[in-house]
Amino acid sequence: MSIENKKLISLFDSIIPIVALVTLLYINVSVYGDSSLNGSNQFILIIGSSIAFFFGIKNKVKAKTIFNTISNNFKSISTPIIILLLVGGLSGSWMVSGIIPSMIYYGLKLINVSFFLPTCVIISAIVAISTGSSWSTTATIGIGLIGIGKVLGFDLGLVAGAIISGAYFGDKMSPLSDTTNLAAAVTESNLFEHIKYMTITTFPTIIITIIFFASYNIFNMPSESIENLNYVESIKDYFFISPILFFVPIIVIVLIIKKISPVISLFIGIITAAFLVLVFQSNLISSFTSENGLSTYEFIINSIVSETKVETGKSSLDDLFYTGGMKGMLNTIWLVICAMIFGGVMEAIGALKRISYFLLEKTKSIFGLFSSTVISCLTVNISASDQYLAIVVPGKMFSKAYRDRNLSTLNLSRTIEDSGTVTSVLIPWNTCGAYQASVLNVNVLDYFIFAIFNWLSPVTTLIIALVKYKIKKI
Repeated sequence: MSIENKKLISLFDSIIPIVALVTLLYINVSVYGDSSLNGSNQFILIIGSSIAFFFGIKNKVKAKTIFNTISNNFKSISTPIIILLLVGGLSGSWMVSGIIPSMIYYGLKLINVSFFLPTCVIISAIVAISTGSSWSTTATIGIGLIGIGKVLGFDLGLVAGAIISGAYFGDKMSPLSDTTNLAAAVTESNLFEHIKYMTITTFPTIIITIIFFASYNIFNMPSESIENLNYVESIKDYFFISPILFFVPIIVIVLIIKKISPVISLFIGIITAAFLVLVFQSNLISSFTSENGLSTYEFIINSIVSETKVETGKSSLDDLFYTGGMKGMLNTIWLVICAMIFGGVMEAIGALKRISYFLLEKTKSIFGLFSSTVISCLTVNISASDQYLAIVVPGKMFSKAYRDRNLSTLNLSRTIEDSGTVTSVLIPWNTCGAYQASVLNVNVLDYFIFAIFNWLSPVTTLIIALVKYKIKKI
């Protein structure tokens, strides 16, 4: 073991905080169920952080060093937190402006119910490739698709899995994606060669995903789908419905494609949607203001910042026309903050490096090297709660090992994308998992098994490594 390795804390001290956290979270979710996100999971993350902190002090890591790392972690999530708040406001303003109801109305008219699920995968993939962002995809078209799925009677975990599978495929394969650029940069690989090399694992995985959803859709059509289609026209009883309302989502998507900051793009989406409320939804305004004693200003602001529910008398539509606004994102933000505290402590005490070094030491074959990379990415995603660290840490740690074995770093960049980028959304306390669960209003545990592309990607990359198919050498 090198001198640098000797300075690291022991493997036992590195793993215990992770084992303790996962065990406590399992117990907590078993007790609280879906309501565990209302605060108890957040407290468990604080407990996990204190356990990691104890092992850091035990190994003579200064408390100041730990707190400085936590502080730096907070800086890294400042923009995602703003995005979370804006997405909450976006869902509220897009609901009362008629944008989401119009998406649902025309979606139910145009989409073939028998192929709804594979359509979700394909549409999400196209939007994500165009925008380079899985987050923007679910915040725009994803909200509409989840609403359509709800009306059709599909299991929402199933629909969310299809949307997320397509969104993360598009995110991976887009040259506009920040994670795709980061994976190429941290391994010193050419961006377009990296994207081309990813097709070896990514295309088979997305094809299997689409086949699964197409087969499931055909043989498990919800019995209430046709019945619920009768409610389509009744949407017009509560909202002004028109294709002209799609002007706002198109503007937001174009701004993101043009690399305008998501914060600015989403804010423009909220403001323009608020303007559409005044122009097109006068009946809805009159109904709300007369029944609740609100002014028009209060109605619009409340729809952005807090809960809004349009009562229709039909349960399938009442649940559909509900939004929590910015307020609905606060539990998720709380979760992300607590997760980043745990990740900050684990990073500061050197636990992430120690685990990666251990995996490197045990690597004796090419398949073992790929396997160690996958495990390292998953470990960082679980412990650091951040997909960027799941790319950067293994990318830096394993780069020399790949070169020493005469392997192109394209193998490394592809593997960390297959196992770091896409699996982040499968972990409830990871920033990506918390975000997608809040935006789509579907618990991570409910969509986990149906996010086929996301959990199948690391499996595919290991199979490719095992059979040594197109392993690029230097």
